[in-house]
Amino acid sequence: MKPRTYLDLGTIFDELFNAADEFRSEFHKSFNEFSGGGCTGREGRPGRYFNEHTDYYPGFSYPPMNVFLAGDKSLIFEFALAGFDEKNIDLSFQGDYMLFSARIEHERAEQESPEHVHYLKRRLKFKDIDIQKYYVPLDKYAQEDVKAVFKNGILRVTIPPKLEPDQNNGVKIEILTEAPETH
Repeated sequence: MKPRTYLDLGTIFDELFNAADEFRSEFHKSFNEFSGGGCTGREGRPGRYFNEHTDYYPGFSYPPMNVFLAGDKSLIFEFALAGFDEKNIDLSFQGDYMLFSARIEHERAEQESPEHVHYLKRRLKFKDIDIQKYYVPLDKYAQEDVKAVFKNGILRVTIPPKLEPDQNNGVKIEILTEAPETH
């Protein structure tokens, strides 16, 4: 009797749904640039306002994360960091950017791929996270009052808004009139 080969339909459907979601995201991103965003702004003109389906941080797919504004206008980042130890997570601010990186313990990384192991399903991968930058405008958020809590594998970073945003009206540039040259 010939052995039967079984297809992992779950994995196939996951890959199809992920590809469809990526296509939808890129499609909307491309066409929103031409159509003005599809939502109306002030005076009924098309404009770009916050939309929970728009990915404002598209460059990083690992680790999985949420970014949102709380009711008090605090900017909140949630990073899923299962398997990481808080002492190996680095978080800092540099100008208008929050810098984030993390290292996985070497023992954990070595345990991940033992010899003679055949994975039936493998989605949990442990790898270092190189420096990632996230935009946090210094003039709008109190970076010095940030609160970062690591609990149950989730790093939650809360950045409160400044009570009074910096009022920088820019620099006025004086325009001089140059006398015409005579020959």
